[in-house]
Amino acid sequence: MYEPIRTKSVHTMADPGDFPHRSREEELDIQLAGHLAALLAVTDELRALAPDPALDAAAERLAAQVARLRGGLPPVRSAVAAAIHEPHLYALHQRAHALAGRALVVAASRADTGAAILAAQRMEAHAQATALVGA
Repeated sequence: MYEPIRTKSVHTMADPGDFPHRSREEELDIQLAGHLAALLAVTDELRALAPDPALDAAAERLAAQVARLRGGLPPVRSAVAAAIHEPHLYALHQRAHALAGRALVVAASRADTGAAILAAQRMEAHAQATALVGA
């Protein structure tokens, strides 16, 4: 009368070998690399809009941290060509400050001193830049 069920029920527990597991440290590495890569993208955009040797140095340090966290794979870099206008710079510095804050939280959580120091320095630099551009 009824056809037998041929597949597993969606309510049964998955076999532990069915999907890859990552440790907490690996997950934090992935999160931190993502936040730093996003910060690098914003930094590259800022460098295109307002060239500054300090931003160049920060971008290189961010790229090195991302590569370290990704097992030596270099991050994808952005080549941005946009018009310069102050509100855009202000918004970019705000976004960079927020991203650096997120990176700082994850770096502190995984006890990565180098990444935490870099994130804190970038937060401070973008806070100062926001005050200058916004004034």
